Amino acid sequence: MFPAPMGVNVNQSSTPPLVCVTPVSQFPMGFGAGNLPAFGSFATCSTTTNGVSYTGTSANGPIDATPISAYKTRVGSLDGNQTSESGRKGRRGRPPGSGANSSNGKVKRPKPAYKNFVAGKELAFLPSTSDPRETVEAVHMTFEALRRRHLQVDETQDASRRADLKAGAIMMASNIRANSGKRVGAVPGVEIGDIFYFRMELCIIGLHAPSMGGIDYMTTKFENGEDSVAICIVSAGGYENEDDDTDVLVYSGQGGNSRNTEEKQDQKLERGNLALERSLHRQNVIRVVRGFKDPFCLTGKVYIYDGLYKIHESWKERTRSGINCFKYKLMREPGQRDGAAIWKMTQKWVENPDTRGRVLLADLSSNAEAVPVCLVNEVDHEKGPGQFTYINEVKYLKPLSSMKKLQGCGCQSVCLPGDASCSCGQHNGGDLPYSSSGLLSCRKPIVYECGDSCSCSTNCRNRVTQKGARLHFEVFRTTDRGWGLRCWDPIRAGSFICEYAGEVIDELKVNLDDSEDDYIFQTVCPGEKTLKWNFGPELIGEDSTYVSADEFEPLPIKISAKTMGNVSRFMNHSCSPNVFWQPVQYDHGDDRHPHIMFFALKHIPPMTELTYDYGVVGAESSGSGSRRTKNCISFYHPKFALFGITTKDDMTDAIRRRDECRPGSGEMDAVWGHNFSVGAGGRRMKTKASSRVANGKKASDAEPATSVSRAALLCTRELACLAPSGTPLAVACVCWGGSAGVT
Repeated sequence: MFPAPMGVNVNQSSTPPLVCVTPVSQFPMGFGAGNLPAFGSFATCSTTTNGVSYTGTSANGPIDATPISAYKTRVGSLDGNQTSESGRKGRRGRPPGSGANSSNGKVKRPKPAYKNFVAGKELAFLPSTSDPRETVEAVHMTFEALRRRHLQVDETQDASRRADLKAGAIMMASNIRANSGKRVGAVPGVEIGDIFYFRMELCIIGLHAPSMGGIDYMTTKFENGEDSVAICIVSAGGYENEDDDTDVLVYSGQGGNSRNTEEKQDQKLERGNLALERSLHRQNVIRVVRGFKDPFCLTGKVYIYDGLYKIHESWKERTRSGINCFKYKLMREPGQRDGAAIWKMTQKWVENPDTRGRVLLADLSSNAEAVPVCLVNEVDHEKGPGQFTYINEVKYLKPLSSMKKLQGCGCQSVCLPGDASCSCGQHNGGDLPYSSSGLLSCRKPIVYECGDSCSCSTNCRNRVTQKGARLHFEVFRTTDRGWGLRCWDPIRAGSFICEYAGEVIDELKVNLDDSEDDYIFQTVCPGEKTLKWNFGPELIGEDSTYVSADEFEPLPIKISAKTMGNVSRFMNHSCSPNVFWQPVQYDHGDDRHPHIMFFALKHIPPMTELTYDYGVVGAESSGSGSRRTKNCISFYHPKFALFGITTKDDMTDAIRRRDECRPGSGEMDAVWGHNFSVGAGGRRMKTKASSRVANGKKASDAEPATSVSRAALLCTRELACLAPSGTPLAVACVCWGGSAGVT
């Protein structure tokens, strides 16, 4: 049968090999420091009888640790700044002058070939932002795009080296990574619960430097001297760890685990083991990444960042293999959001859906889907969404038999990568659009799958979306956006999620009311994050596939899910989406009316709300009532820093302070010129406006250069209550539940 769309290549080993990439300098302990600046600063530190005390930081923040540089060379950051580096000694190598290619006592190193492809352009696709979360996501998406493309190319050449290792080497050689300096404590831009499928992903975002070793450590300066402490560990099943408790982890030290029985020996108190022992004394926090079996691939793993722990106890015991092993008991720091606990909870639900509490309906789809769709409300007393007919396909205005036929391929059994005679491959630009595990390789104007007119079997890899959704969906009640959609399963970037099911409508013949607009899908420009999903082809010498918003061409198809639809009708809008739509054809040849399929924009942890960017409706389409009333879920944006809003709790407090403002307190001088996004949290109508808080005329009295709705002025005026005098209000506004908010 066709493999699950979120699996990894079943031919890959579950234990990645040791990888040493030294394209521009010699990195000790995996990859060490690199180019991107470290976000945040270390706190003040002092020693106590119990270890280290912290000043000026929370328990979850970084401690005062000054890394001891041990690099042979320093690598500049993307913005020209230098960052802290690892303290581990460099690898042993030939002495100067001993090599055949040496001269003047220096060893010549070959220049990386990747640099020639990106001369002066390697940073063009990275975001120009100071938000660490956006930087981490951009670097991560670049890695995933390179890995998928390499996998696609390698399949035609029968290459043996793993695509993730190639992608990691290219990014290291091109100086594209995040959080390059090692640090103790949380890593900026990496959130608890984030999931990964390759150890290389942990390296490029600065979460865990070693590409194979389970213990990351650094030599740091404390007030009473230098010490080597552990900063991150990966518990992935290579040793006899005890990780059933989500708040306690008994971690086994490294070493002595050779597969050759004759080479097995007791572990030694050195390197990572010594660093863990010193961390017990110093009581510094340690990042913990837990590894679990990938539910969609027998040999794959999913790595979950589970937050900060501290070592409370250590001892030595004999293992089942007969060696003496160091054991370290780590306990999770209180006050952190759940990470691995959510994973274990949802896996129990997958095994037995009856264990899920607060269920209103066990299967919203009434068996229309292969996997039941759970309906849950843990917020209020609402009994369910409005009545609609559940369908899992789109209903066209005319029967498929009367539509243009799609040319099929003549492949026997299955379509093969690199087969020039495969017409379906040629329709997709010469490459099959999906990997062997069913992941979409890159975003295209239209993806052509094999259909009924093709000779290949149903097991062909080019038949993905037509087989329907295979995920455990949950329609749930949100606190402020009505109903939303999330999933019990981890979803890998590029995985198929579902189709936008409903009725294709003809706006010229149908009168649409406001409630109808609430469930209309249009192929309007989806936003920068979606447009840039094919990150970095320049890094491997290929032409850029980026399509700007000005170049984007919408399709005429419009689908209404008001009276009939599937789970896609519950997906809310977000300016920072984790899902994108992709036109797909397989049962007819009318490219103006393709199927609209949703794919994962990035790795999505279980129980994360699924959202996509509804796009921006311009003036040319605003007359058709093209808007959505579901509100944006983006609670964090770099511009919120103007108001000190960095979390959902900050947003709640900001709304409270705004509501306490008296009329007239938000007086300001309107200085028009910045973009506002005005609407009902869904389809957003662009307009021009900006304001500066001052003691002048009210914004409502000002005359903007372009038409601005009353909601925009209200939003601008009320946001003034949150900002100090003189603060520019270059923020995007939406009408949020009848009152102004920011998104």
